[in-house]
Amino acid sequence: MLTSSVPTKPHFQVLDGLRGIAAVAVVIFHFMEFITPDYHDSFIAHAYLAVDFFFCLSGFVIAYAYDDKLGSMGVRTFLKRRLIRLHPLVVIGSVIGLLTFVFDPFSKLYSVYASQTLGLFLTSCLMIPFPLVRERYFNLFHLNPPTWTLFWEYLANVLYALVLVKLPTRVLAILTLIAAGTLFYEAHRSTYLAVGFGGDNFWGGGSRVFYSFLAGMLVYRSHLIIRTRLGFGVVGLLLLLTFLVPFSKAINWLVDPLLVVFYFPLLIALGAGTPVEPALQRICKFSGDISYPLYMTHYPFLWIVLSYIEAKKPPVSELVVIMIAGVVLLILFAYFVLKVLDEPIRTYLKRM
Repeated sequence: MLTSSVPTKPHFQVLDGLRGIAAVAVVIFHFMEFITPDYHDSFIAHAYLAVDFFFCLSGFVIAYAYDDKLGSMGVRTFLKRRLIRLHPLVVIGSVIGLLTFVFDPFSKLYSVYASQTLGLFLTSCLMIPFPLVRERYFNLFHLNPPTWTLFWEYLANVLYALVLVKLPTRVLAILTLIAAGTLFYEAHRSTYLAVGFGGDNFWGGGSRVFYSFLAGMLVYRSHLIIRTRLGFGVVGLLLLLTFLVPFSKAINWLVDPLLVVFYFPLLIALGAGTPVEPALQRICKFSGDISYPLYMTHYPFLWIVLSYIEAKKPPVSELVVIMIAGVVLLILFAYFVLKVLDEPIRTYLKRM
């Protein structure tokens, strides 16, 4: 997931806003997975593609931020900066996941895996895939499932620093075309692109980051930024419409890669080339600020919601209320974590 920007260069405020829209969509999508597990019945069934949008956005901003300075900065400094920016919330999310796992009032799952809980926690903090809990989708990181995207984000960052930053744009374009082919193959093989999170679909995550990160880099390298006056409102709506596309198992193998390969790079180009409306500047900033902490702290609480559903079997009307209240509370909690934990920790590490 994208989280970086550079203070010495113009800041893409609309892209910040888009990142927040995608993060909120992910939270709603995860609620809906528990309320109505059949994607055909979910109004936001394609929000799992927000991950691909994050990867594409990350490739664009990393290239924008570091293509012309990584040589003088050095790989070690680059990786330290990325580690300081990303990893505090990886650990914070793991701690929250540990607490909700151990003290879940509606589930006895902890008692089944008590002897392996330390292993779950340490591998989550260190981002070492450890698919263990088959009762809960066999996630690579059970305590905080979204960590799987950070695992691939880290690999993409390392590959960027060691190889990709040195490649000519023509070679990057060829690699992007190859990656697009692997993405279409993965979508056809799996019938959709909601893969990469579990032990039984691990390599699908590689296909997703391989294309999207390269595509984001290529948008920047090829100067494909589209100058428009659309503003955040219109571009944000164009992104949101992606997540609202109805799910159809018959054609999803084609719809998913088409959206990722063509539509998301277009949205990045539009978002980078349009100014934000003055009235929406604060919304874009807040949206960008809370996007990463929201993404990395919401899921442990949703495990408790799932345990409640399994234990109490509440009506859908009650679950809708829980979802609406939960999204609001999780956004507020993310802002709290940002200001009280994440930012102070990063400031301390930078001083160190």
